[in-house]
Amino acid sequence: MTNAFEALGLKEEIVRSVTDLGFTNPTPIQEQAIPVLISGTMDFVGLAQTGTGKTAAFGLPLLQLINAADKFPQALIVCPTRELCLQITSDLHDFKKHLKGVNTEAVYGGASISMQIRNLRQGVQIVVATPGRLIDLIERKAIDLQKVKYVVLDEADEMLNMGFRDDIDFVLKNTVNRESIWLFSATMPPEVRAISKNFMTSPKEITVGKKNSGNVNIDHQYFVAPATKRYETLKRLIDFNPGMYGIIFTRTKADAQEISERLSKAGYDIEALHGDLTQQQRDKVMGRFRDKTLQLLIATDVAARGIDVDGITHVINFELPDDMEVYTHRSGRTARAGKSGICISICHSKETFKIRQLEKMINSTFHKLDIPGGKDVCRKQFFHFMDRLIQADISNGDYETYLPDLMTKFEHVSKEEVLQRVAALEFNHFLKYYENAEDLNARIDTRRDMGRDRDNNNGARRSERNYNVRDNGYTRLFVNLGTKDGFYKASFLQFILDESNLKKEVLGKVDLREMNTWLEVDRANAAKMIKALDGKRYNNRTVRMNEADGGFKRPSDEGRGQRKRTPVSRERRTF
Repeated sequence: MTNAFEALGLKEEIVRSVTDLGFTNPTPIQEQAIPVLISGTMDFVGLAQTGTGKTAAFGLPLLQLINAADKFPQALIVCPTRELCLQITSDLHDFKKHLKGVNTEAVYGGASISMQIRNLRQGVQIVVATPGRLIDLIERKAIDLQKVKYVVLDEADEMLNMGFRDDIDFVLKNTVNRESIWLFSATMPPEVRAISKNFMTSPKEITVGKKNSGNVNIDHQYFVAPATKRYETLKRLIDFNPGMYGIIFTRTKADAQEISERLSKAGYDIEALHGDLTQQQRDKVMGRFRDKTLQLLIATDVAARGIDVDGITHVINFELPDDMEVYTHRSGRTARAGKSGICISICHSKETFKIRQLEKMINSTFHKLDIPGGKDVCRKQFFHFMDRLIQADISNGDYETYLPDLMTKFEHVSKEEVLQRVAALEFNHFLKYYENAEDLNARIDTRRDMGRDRDNNNGARRSERNYNVRDNGYTRLFVNLGTKDGFYKASFLQFILDESNLKKEVLGKVDLREMNTWLEVDRANAAKMIKALDGKRYNNRTVRMNEADGGFKRPSDEGRGQRKRTPVSRERRTF
């Protein structure tokens, strides 16, 4: 049978490897990118969602272009996380099955650097690296990038969100003899565009789907619940989807750990993935999740970056992300490789305007569904169990040996009664838990909500009118951290809440700027946050946090003489 990869110009050994993997037809990004990349001389920007086959789109051309006789790095792939680094290396190993003398090496933090240096010295043509470990190797003069011809930046937007902008610039400045840069990204924020402008020459740009658009195979659903009932809503949605194999996203590691502990105590197969875990603990959790010993993984955005696991059926946003582009990356964990998936968001009635924004951003319709009632959950669980009962494989056990005794035991019990007893054993806890289950659906005024949406769609006029009208229970704080430190809103919130061990509910308005941030904190917790953050070191800088005078001003007011300058302003200019 003819393999469509042949028509893309790939050599026979590579096509054989692809065929052995069971692939005969390229994905859209592969079909458009590979013919361009195998020339090796053109800078390239590929925009496509996660799970669309981007690794093969750049991996197969790289394997075709390198010279196996030269035992030094000719291609460099930079990616944001250890998991993605290992996944890319594994895929390349499969792709080069029929190529002789081609060696790859993954270099990343959390593993022995001496072992990685030893492997590099043995002769490697393709290096897959995370930014931090790569720079460490460069500074140790353990890797020579002078002969690197091809640089691939995979998940470029993720790397920039994680604060790797300076690292990427450093790497590109150290690959002076490169012939081309290939940049792959799910979205195209200004920071990614800046890399293209500063380091690339007339790049060929290919977009699969619309920019920042979502995977068409994902069903986007949202449920409106009272803010105090998020956990109960999450638990009910999990129960209503008994075959779920998914990832739950939270904003903070404290939330991830707390929810994981509560669900574990309730009997769910779940583990948390967050920054407090050692690399060994992280590997153990991911190993259990990949082999499906765990049904659910709960993670923060930072901890989940680079996770590439097949077969994920659901992604659940315990809260909507503050940065709308983060939603694209979260939802992209499901519906990979042409499969379908569901992305569920739990939101408060005041957050429904974000749903409208997301619909426009990813060009997809979001379906508002009612939170299922207790009886609905029990019915769903019951029929799921009965389906499993009917489909149970009885061919491998010597069950016939026990049939005579079973027939005798149940000779006076009807089939209907047997089924009832089985159901009672399996579902007694569900029936008791949901016997008097409350209605979790938040009731909202649809007309008022639509009016709020219109205001947001027209520039958030209502929000701007009320910019200075805040609950007087807040204290306004200043901190000398901003977007220049690599923060975007979600990562900034996660940082300050993790460091202060406070909940998001204590925060009011957050105004993230380039050099600093102004934020409102519940008056009772302001001192605790200042004590936790002020004087702390972040990226070799001393964090300064203190109280600011006056109320919030509109960003447009700044610099117009409407705000009294404070000593904080002078410190801000110091950095």
